[in-house]
Amino acid sequence: MNEAFVFSLPPVDPTTGPDAATSQLQDSKRRMGMIPNMYTRMANAPAMLHTYSDGYAGFRAESGFTPGEQEVVFLTISRANGCEYCMAAHSFLADVSSGVPKEVTNALRDGVALPEPKLSALSLFTHHLVETRGRPGREQTATFLGAGFSEPQILYIVLAIAVKTISNYSNHMFETPVDAPFTGRTYHAAAATA
Repeated sequence: MNEAFVFSLPPVDPTTGPDAATSQLQDSKRRMGMIPNMYTRMANAPAMLHTYSDGYAGFRAESGFTPGEQEVVFLTISRANGCEYCMAAHSFLADVSSGVPKEVTNALRDGVALPEPKLSALSLFTHHLVETRGRPGREQTATFLGAGFSEPQILYIVLAIAVKTISNYSNHMFETPVDAPFTGRTYHAAAATA
């Protein structure tokens, strides 16, 4: 097995970095009160940070999923991709701002059946889309739609997969350290798959 590549690129400083990146980083500080470590790494390719930010905002605003359902989608994808940073961040968001019951978040983190049928259908379908590379089966799609979701929401899950691919993959290559607010929900991908 090949040893994983880790970038030597430093985090981008939000005051001295390239203009295309610093404005996005400073906007993050205004909106969130912090600049996540993930953003300062992605800012080494400003177009990547911009694409991530636009896609993430579009998913949050337009998908028709509740905030809790959005976290289920993000956590399902991040677990499938083994992203420790995003698992910690979205577990934190699920706990403090998205209204996801802790037993649901913990089940997602542990890869076990969710206790809520609609959220379970959402997670299973999201995972199915990741695993099939966007080629959902008729049976899985019928189950998803039967749980009360819509066909356009399938496209928004694809958008979430695209956004999480950007963040999950860059976090792998940077070994992005988890920000202090998220450390209470640290996640170890190797332990979760063992």
